[in-house]
Parts: sequence; structure tokens; C-alpha cells
Amino acid sequence: MLWSIPTNFAIMEKAFTFFLLTLFLHMASSVMTRTNITTDQLALLSLKSQIISDPFHFLDKSWSLVIFVCHWVGVTCGSRHHRVMSLNLSNMALTGKIPREFGNLSFLVSLDLGSNNFQGNLPQEMTSLRRLKFLDLSFNNFRGEVPSWFGLLHQLQFLNLGNNSFTGSIPSSFSNISKLETLNMKFNSIEGQIPKEIGSLINLRVLNLKSNKLVGFIPMSLSNVSRLEILEISYNSLEGNILEVFNISRIENIAFTENSLSGSLPNGLCNGLPILKGLYLSTNKLHGHMPASLSNCSQLQVLSLSENDLTGEIPKEIRNLIELEKLSLGINSFSGSLDMEIFNISGLTEIDLSSNNLSGSLPPNMCSTLPNIDRLYMGNLTNLVGTIPHSISNCSKLSILELDNNKLTGLIPNFLGYLTHLQILNLGTNNLTSDSLLSFLTSLTNCRNLTYLDISFNPLNDKLPATTGNLSTSLRTFFAMSCKIQGRIPDEVGNLSSLLDLRLSGNNLVGSIPTSIGSIGDKLCKLQWLDVIDLTQNQFSGSLPNCLGNNTSLREIHLSSNKLSSRIQPSLGNLQDLVLLDLSLNNMVGTLPPEIGKLKAATLIDLSMNQLSNGIPSEIGGLQMLVHLSLRHNKLQGSIPDSMSRMVGLEFLDLSHNNISGIIPMSLEKLQNLKYFNVSVNKLNGEIPSGGPFKNLSRQFFINNEALCGSSRFSVPPCPTSSKHKSNRKKLLVLFLFLGIALVVVPSPFIFFLIRYRKGKRVLQQTDSLSAITRERISYYELIQATDALSESNLIGSGSFGSVYKGVLRSGTAIAVKVFNLQLDAAFKSFDTECEVLRSLRHRNLVKVITSCRD
Repeated sequence: MLWSIPTNFAIMEKAFTFFLLTLFLHMASSVMTRTNITTDQLALLSLKSQIISDPFHFLDKSWSLVIFVCHWVGVTCGSRHHRVMSLNLSNMALTGKIPREFGNLSFLVSLDLGSNNFQGNLPQEMTSLRRLKFLDLSFNNFRGEVPSWFGLLHQLQFLNLGNNSFTGSIPSSFSNISKLETLNMKFNSIEGQIPKEIGSLINLRVLNLKSNKLVGFIPMSLSNVSRLEILEISYNSLEGNILEVFNISRIENIAFTENSLSGSLPNGLCNGLPILKGLYLSTNKLHGHMPASLSNCSQLQVLSLSENDLTGEIPKEIRNLIELEKLSLGINSFSGSLDMEIFNISGLTEIDLSSNNLSGSLPPNMCSTLPNIDRLYMGNLTNLVGTIPHSISNCSKLSILELDNNKLTGLIPNFLGYLTHLQILNLGTNNLTSDSLLSFLTSLTNCRNLTYLDISFNPLNDKLPATTGNLSTSLRTFFAMSCKIQGRIPDEVGNLSSLLDLRLSGNNLVGSIPTSIGSIGDKLCKLQWLDVIDLTQNQFSGSLPNCLGNNTSLREIHLSSNKLSSRIQPSLGNLQDLVLLDLSLNNMVGTLPPEIGKLKAATLIDLSMNQLSNGIPSEIGGLQMLVHLSLRHNKLQGSIPDSMSRMVGLEFLDLSHNNISGIIPMSLEKLQNLKYFNVSVNKLNGEIPSGGPFKNLSRQFFINNEALCGSSRFSVPPCPTSSKHKSNRKKLLVLFLFLGIALVVVPSPFIFFLIRYRKGKRVLQQTDSLSAITRERISYYELIQATDALSESNLIGSGSFGSVYKGVLRSGTAIAVKVFNLQLDAAFKSFDTECEVLRSLRHRNLVKVITSCRD
């Protein structure tokens, strides 16, 4: 019993120690958990502090210290460590940056910030997110080079950087992300070549590099990525062939649209691609034949080979592609007869055979075998003949029908009105006709979704019916050019309230332009969204509608080759977005309004072949975007405005066949883009500029003027100039005439008194002589003759700003002529100073200023 006490005490001591240790560990664990939660919380609060816009207040309401961080919006914590494992802030319209502290979320496995407006560079501290498997930063505005440190995130399986502003090249360090299954970098500005190291990503299933600036060849190592299912590298600048990707047996979609790939399609194309569903190779440089082995791709749904240089016949085996939904072979050089087998693939929703060398006719039962067809492009075939088959009315889902630029004949069928889903109808440039009422237009009023209608270049030979105004209110484009349409444009056309582009040129339309095409009033301004109006080459007469200037959406006005006879309305200056104005070949009269200078966006103005008179307004110099200006064959007068030197975009300027006088401003030498300048058949005089664009102009552009002079290459006489100062420098000659007889002081008193005695009589004689000279207008050429062409033998002296020559007029009067060289800026000031001083002073030993002139 004496030994039992200490034994029990030892047991109790051990038990108590174990209890204290357990309590300590529990408290330590609790403190550590709180510490880790605080770390994650601080990292997320740092992110919140960088959010400058949260329009829906997702974070304002939830991310608060009074709420447990694992309950914050978008935050998911792990059940074991209660650390933040997932953060999903996608589609919240947030604007901000990712802070450096974000790297402290060390337990983060999934991060989705997609579809926001995050900006700036990605912080390098994100390399600490070593557990990260899913990263989506798409549809933001991240910038800078693609970080090479992504290669340190070895657990990453999904990486989406698409639709940002990343630059630089694809880092070769991506090869270290061996578990990567999806790599999406589409719609950035990534340059350089695809690194060969990409072939080491053996788990990769999706590679999307669409719409970047990639160059070079497709790396051969890509064939090693045996699990690849989707390969999308469209809209880059890749070259070479694509054989490397045709042996990846799991691949389902291959897309290389709009690159510079060349070579031919391999004969065994589909032998190694058993589950291929989409082959997109349009807009490249492929040539050769279309291999018959394509029929082995039995699951193919999309075959897009348009805009290449493929030749030969379309293989009949294509009928075996029973899963095919889209067939795009347009803009190639396929030849032979139109393969009827194509029209037997019932699942097709789109067929594009346009712009090929195919011949034949549309099958009579085409829509019986194509019940799902939605888009049919068969324009510009070499020899598509026959009529539009009645069965086309069975294509009830048809939204796009393009049969333009063919040799179709017969009536435009009224049953087109049964295609109620039709949005685009293009029948232009055929030999189609209509009944006497153009009733097919009436039938098309049933197509309430119609947005585009082109019936141009068909011999319709009738009037537009009033029902034209009942076409779809969604109609944006209406082309009926060169259709031999007669009569007037019905006022009901003004009901087409959504119309953007109206082109009725090359017809026999008469009368005045209906005010329903204008822009104000009950029936005016209904075409308020009109962007382009083209009524060229008709028989319209009368006035230009006053309201046209209020239709401020107009960008192009084509009214040339009509019989319009009004003034150009100043209200046209309201058309601030007008790019093109063509009123040529009419009978427009009156003055060119100064308001034309308000057409700041204009690039082409053609007012030639009219009856415009008076001068060219100086305001025209404000048209700095103008490239083409033609005012030829009018009755314009006055001078060429010096302000035209400000029209820096001008390439074409034609002022020929007018009554323009004066000089050609030397300032026009500033128009460095000018390539065509014609002022022939006018009344111009003076020197032809020889600098700037005038160095390359032909002599024919200056013929038939009054007194032009200059370089011999213009076939004009040389401009008068002194032997000492013959140069191309711009000079202004300001000529001073001085009285050549001065009073002389003689030493003899006798002579002195004699002069005093005769003073009154002599002064009177001199005054009469000077008055006669002053009243006489002395021409520049007479002064040149008086000084012997400013020869050195008559040089009296030279100063800082000019030279003085002696001379004798035809009357015998001795004169002095001062010639200023205004190449020197201070010469103007010197001229003004001398004039002011000499005008004010009177002294018997000072010569008197008579007059001045310029060449």
C-alpha cells in the first residue's frame, strides 16, 4: 500500500500532461486556422481595393469583415483547411487590377475572372499559386507580354487568356505545364512562331490561337499531341503545308481559315481522321484537286475550302458525307458540270458554290431534297442557265438566296414570296424579266425579314409599283440599277423607314426627285437613316430637294447625269458625315455656296459639267480630307483661292474649262499628295509653280490660258528675270520709281542766286512733270525694258533686302528702281518702313517716291 500512492500519482500526472498537450495543440490549430483565414481575407480585400468599378455591387455588399470569408460571393473554401480554394468573379462587369497580394491565396485551385474589365499586367506573385488547376482570364483587357512564369504552374490543366491585349510570343516554358488540357489564347496580339515545344504537351485536347499575329510554319512536333481534339489557328499569317495535323486520330476540328497556307490536300486526307467533324481551310493558298478520300470522313459536318485555288471537278463521292451540314467551296476554280449529288445531302443547311467555273442549271426538285437549307450561294458561276425552279418555294427555311451574275432567264417568280424567312435576295446581273406590273415585288412584301434586295441589271422594262413601299420595314439595301425601269419613283418608297442604301442608277426614271426621299415633313424625312442614295444616269429634272440637306445620316449622294437645274442648296453644309457628293453632268446654276466648306468628312466632290458661276469660295480650303475635286466645265470666275493650299489630302484637282483668272498660287506647292492638277482653258497668267507636285505635271494641264510663263517643259514662255537672280526662289518685285534729277549745290554764289531767281519757275515745271509721271500707270514690262532687264550695267547698289537699278522711261525720264527680295522675311518690314519714311519727308536733296508694282 505504501508503494501504490506514488504509482497512482504518476499515472495521474501523465494523464494531466496529455490533457494539457491536447488543449495546447487544439488552441494552436485554432490560432493557425484563424491566421490562414486572415491571410486569404487580406488578399481578397486587397483585390477589392483595386476594383474601381462594381456597378452591380457584388463585392460591396458581401465582401465585409463582419461576414466569414468563406461565405463571400464567389468564394469557395476547402472543408479540410477552410482555405480559399475557388474564386469565381466571372460576368460581374468589374473593373480593376490584380494586386501583388493575390499570390498569397496559396490554396487556390480554381480562378475565374472571365468577362470583366480587369486591366494591366499580371503580377509575378501569381507564381505562388502552385495548386492552381483552372485559370480563366478571358474577355478582359490584360496587357503586356504573355508571362513565361506560367511554366511554373505545373498543376494547371485549363488556361484561357482569350480576348485580351497580350503581346509578345508564346513562351517555350509552356512545355513545362505537362498536365495542360486546354490552352486558349485567341484574339490577342501575340506574334512570332508557334514554338516547337508545344509538341510536348501530350495531354493537350484544345489549342486555340485564333486571331493573333503568328507567322512561320506549323511545327511538325504538333503531330505528337495525340490527344488533340480541337485545333483552331485561324486568322493568322501561317505558311507552309498542313500535313502534320492529318495524322492525329482523335482530332475533331481543324481550323486554319485566313492564313497563307499552301500546297495541296493529301490524297489520303481522311484516312487518319476517322472522327473529324469540322475542316476549315478557307482563304488560304491551297491548290490542286479536292481528294475523293474526303468521303472517308464519315462524321464530317462542316467542309469549308472557299477562297483558295482548288481546281478540277467536285468529286461525286461527296454524296457519302451524309452528316454534312455546311459545304463551302466558293471562290475557287472548280470546273465541270454542276454536281446534282450535292443537292441530295438532306442535312445541308448551307451550300456555297459561288465564283467557280461550273455549268448547268438548278435542279427542278432541289428543295424537295434540301428541306433544311438555310443559305444558298450560287452567284457568279461560269454558265448557270435555265430558270428559277418552282420547287424553291419548298425551301421554307431559306434566309439567304444569292443567284447573281449568272445567265438565268425567265420571269422572276412570284412564289419567292412564300420564303417568309428570307433576309437576303440577290438576283442581280442575269437576264430575268417580269410581268407588266413587276408583281414579284408585291409578292416579296410577305417577306417581313427582308433586309437586302438586289434585282439590278435585269431587263425589267416597267415602272416601280406603289407596293414597293410595302416591302419589309427591315429593308436596308435596295438595288435596282440598270433595269430599264421607267416612270417616277413612287412616293410610297418613303415608307421604307429602315433603308440605308438606295441605288436606282442607269434607268429611265423621270420627274423630280420625290420629297419622300428627303428629310422633313409628313412624307419627307421618312428615310431618316439613309446612308447612300444613287440616282445617277436617269432623267430627273427640276430642283435638288431643299430637305436633302437635313438628312444628316447621308454619306454618299450620287445624282450625276440627270437634268437637275437648281442652285446648290447651302443646307448641304449640314451633312457633316457626307463622304461623296456627285452632281456632275446636270444643269446646276448659281454660285458655289460657302457652306460647302463645312463638308469636313468629304473625300470626293464632283460638280463638273454644270453651269456654276462666280468665284470659288475661300471656305473650300477647310476640306482637308478631300481627295478628289472636279469643277471642270463650268462658268467659274475669279481667282484660285490661296486657301486651297490647306487641302492637304488632295490628289485630284480639275478646274479646267472655266473663266478663272489671276495667278496659280505658289502656295499650292504644299500639296504633296497632288497627282493630277488641270487648269487648262482658263484666263490665268503669271508663273506656273515648279516645286512640290508641279515637278511631275504635264504641259497639257496648262494650255489655253492668257499669259502663263515658267519652265520650258510646260511649253510656256520664260518669266522675265535678271541674269544675276535667275533661280527658282519665290520673289516679289516691289519697284520704286524715283525722280532722277536732284538739285545740286554749287560753290558759285552767282549760280546760287541764279538758281534762287529761277526757283519758282523750275519748281513749277518739275511739279508738272512729276504729276504726269504719277498719273501714268507704268507696267512691270515697261520697267524691265527701262532697266535693260535689270542688267548689272544699270546696278547702282545693293543692300540687305534688295538692289537699286537706274533706268530711263520711254518718255526720257530718268528713274531709280528698287527691287526687294521677299525670300527674306524682313523685306516686308523694310518695304513698309521705307514707304512710311519717304512718304512723310520733304527735302530738296531727297528723291520722291512715284509708285510701286509687282510682277
